[in-house]
Amino acid sequence: MRDLKINLTSSKNTKNIQQRRSKSFGYQILGFGAGGGANFIEASVSGTCNAITTSGDYKIATFVNPGTFTVCKAASDPANNTVDYLVVAGGGGGNTGGQAGGGGGAGGFRFYLNTTNTPSPPSPAIPLNNFPSGTAITVTGTGYPITAGAGGGGGGGGGNNSIFSCITSIAGGGAGGPGGGQAGGSGGGGGTGPSGGIRGGGTGNQPPTTPSQGNNGGSGRHRPGVAEGGGGGGGALSVGTHGDSIPPGGVTFGGPGGTGAGFAGIFGPGNGECSSCIQYFASGGGGGGNSGGQSPAGGGGAGGPGTGPGVAGDDNTGGGGGGGYGGGGAAGGSGIVVIRYKFQ
Repeated sequence: MRDLKINLTSSKNTKNIQQRRSKSFGYQILGFGAGGGANFIEASVSGTCNAITTSGDYKIATFVNPGTFTVCKAASDPANNTVDYLVVAGGGGGNTGGQAGGGGGAGGFRFYLNTTNTPSPPSPAIPLNNFPSGTAITVTGTGYPITAGAGGGGGGGGGNNSIFSCITSIAGGGAGGPGGGQAGGSGGGGGTGPSGGIRGGGTGNQPPTTPSQGNNGGSGRHRPGVAEGGGGGGGALSVGTHGDSIPPGGVTFGGPGGTGAGFAGIFGPGNGECSSCIQYFASGGGGGGNSGGQSPAGGGGAGGPGTGPGVAGDDNTGGGGGGGYGGGGAAGGSGIVVIRYKFQ
């Protein structure tokens, strides 16, 4: 996957805009508004750092902060008023406890694509191949308030919801320290409690949506006399992994976070300009481990190695924050809302 950079980032738990490391879109901002004839939508966006870009016959409105998607003129052809969308909530924060903390759960992941207007997916497969699309939204000539949720703070803070029209993606669950993970769009990973204890991960897809917006977090484990690993946060396409040790009582590992969902050339980098570039959203944060090194990131934050802190989830992806061991749990990544519509 090519690591592309943009400056469309929002701060966590604040309205201030900051420059943050982000694996996001890497496209050029082409300006606000949209052209097109009577058979197509004309629209504009408002809000700090929100923008409209162009890709072929489509406009892509991207929201990284609260704003409004205004349909200045609906299309005369009703079929062109059904928009594609991606709504990802803010990821939950990783945690640290008496020993190892869990990874934050990914923000809830919901999307809709009109597959008749979408190119064939590259390898690895994007969700068109293995993840059903959600509810269609047909827009009219009005304004649609947009919420792009902030990520949860380190120390197990829950993320914030993202909203477009009738679609609400639920915040990622915060991770457990000495306790269990929180429920959310995807559940936070459990921490390591007292000797011999297992602390469960939070439940994902809460409240339930169809198709599911996320998965459960993994459990944290503490074998007698050995503080082991925190559980990974749940991701869009898979559950977080339990923390454990290999062999039992030996090297300890935090559980990797659940897998995020990848898009290529639609909501991802290039928005159609780069058909082979994959952008992942809603990856779970890795759990903190005693001595096994960092658990993987993959869009969510990596877990802390040894006495290290976790790594923050990527902004504008809804990735969960990494859990720490002896160091702090990291913040979750902010969410994003993307709306794609035909303009010519």
